[in-house]
Amino acid sequence: MEGLLIHAILRDLKPRLPVQTLGWVFPDEGTAALLLEGIGNLVLRYRPPNPILTLEPGELEGEPKTPFQRMLATRAKGRLREVQQVKLDRVVRLFFEGEHGFVDTPPTRLIFELTGRNANLILTDPEDRILGLDRNVTRQVNRFRELRPGLPYTPPPPYQKLDPRTANQADLRVLLGQRLAQAAQKNLDGIGKELAQELARRAGLTPETLLSEPHLPTLYKALQSLVAQPGERAALSKDLREAWEQEQIEALRKPLREALLKRKKTLEARLEDYHKALARLDEAAKLRAWGDLLLAYSQQVQPHLSEAVLIDFQGQEVKIPLEPSLSPAQNAEKYYSRAKRLEANALRGGELEPKTQEQLAKLAAELEAIEKAGRAELMQRLERTRQDRSSEVGLRFQSPSGFTVWVGRSSKENEFLTRTAHSQDLWFHVQGIPGSHVILRTAGQNAPLPDLLFAAQLAAFYSKAKGDKNVPVDYTSKKNVWRPRKAAAGQVLYTGAKTLFVDADLPEGVSEA
Repeated sequence: MEGLLIHAILRDLKPRLPVQTLGWVFPDEGTAALLLEGIGNLVLRYRPPNPILTLEPGELEGEPKTPFQRMLATRAKGRLREVQQVKLDRVVRLFFEGEHGFVDTPPTRLIFELTGRNANLILTDPEDRILGLDRNVTRQVNRFRELRPGLPYTPPPPYQKLDPRTANQADLRVLLGQRLAQAAQKNLDGIGKELAQELARRAGLTPETLLSEPHLPTLYKALQSLVAQPGERAALSKDLREAWEQEQIEALRKPLREALLKRKKTLEARLEDYHKALARLDEAAKLRAWGDLLLAYSQQVQPHLSEAVLIDFQGQEVKIPLEPSLSPAQNAEKYYSRAKRLEANALRGGELEPKTQEQLAKLAAELEAIEKAGRAELMQRLERTRQDRSSEVGLRFQSPSGFTVWVGRSSKENEFLTRTAHSQDLWFHVQGIPGSHVILRTAGQNAPLPDLLFAAQLAAFYSKAKGDKNVPVDYTSKKNVWRPRKAAAGQVLYTGAKTLFVDADLPEGVSEA
């Protein structure tokens, strides 16, 4: 959720503060809703990767489902006195006054970090010491910002961006010479990808428009409109809609074109190598002739020479470089080996050159087709490419009920398989031990216990626990798995996991790949 949208929600709420709270409800493990007297529900959906803060009417229900939710229900009480947003950052602070009663509840602060994959909900005391939080952040995950109970809360690092609420038209000159959407995200506080595109709509431009001085008045007016009502969406004129469509088509075409050009460059390099190999056939003949001369005159060549001067079979004087530490016969064998290698390369080049030329011709036709393709065809090509890539990565098995199971064999494969899995697929990993990421491809369908045990055994077998007994394997929906910022490939965090205990052997009837 982008900072300017958060600001708009808090802007509507602040004039009505302080307000009495009527308790918490928890619709699911990743959602907390605070009932505000006379206002409605302040809903905090805090599980990554898409956290949301909203004010919603109606009645919500749900008891606490996690230890942190139980703490939140008992510690964050009393009037909601204040809400804060530093700059237009995606961090919101809620200040609770506490309650007096048979057992007093002291004041607390709730910090909601709506920071994508690093989203978190943190309860602190008035001195900002952490009482509890949804997800601990250890030094192994972030060595600059550790978050766990008992530590002082450390906010995200500060940054410098232009505040769109106070910026004037002259301030926007910093965007000149850049593409609109990219420049807005980079320089304007509280504006991310979606709002940058909305800014382009309201300015009557496209996200890829290269900004110049004449654009500033309309851009400034659009920015003021966005600050006032970030949630509204502007309609596109016919010309602008066509321009947007062309940019979107080009965005689809670009990765396909780049992949083909990369392949073309590789094939052209191979073709050049084949031509060089064919051109060195004369060199191979010369090296073989040197070997013949060295064997023919081996008795006349003195040892430890760096060069031999001999008369070839046509009566011409020939100078042959020698390795002083080798005998004439050994030098000859060395030249025969080099000649044989050059001849083999030339033979291979002669065989592969026509095939490579054919592949290049097909690539040229594909490139031409891509340049002419419309949106639907480009999307189909991208989907086929994605499926082709995924089919080449990792091991493949079939569960007892017929679900496909993916197993990564390296950190890069683990990262790719997890990233490309369906959000409702099930993700498996041995608890606390390095090993493969395993994906049970259910796409949200209920998986019987034998399928769960099958995938868990694969996760245990393809890990450092291989051969052990009673190994704990965690599993959860893929949507609950995310890669922390700056983490290495294959390193993830996850929530909402259940645990199965299995022997780290291959499932019955499965052979090791």
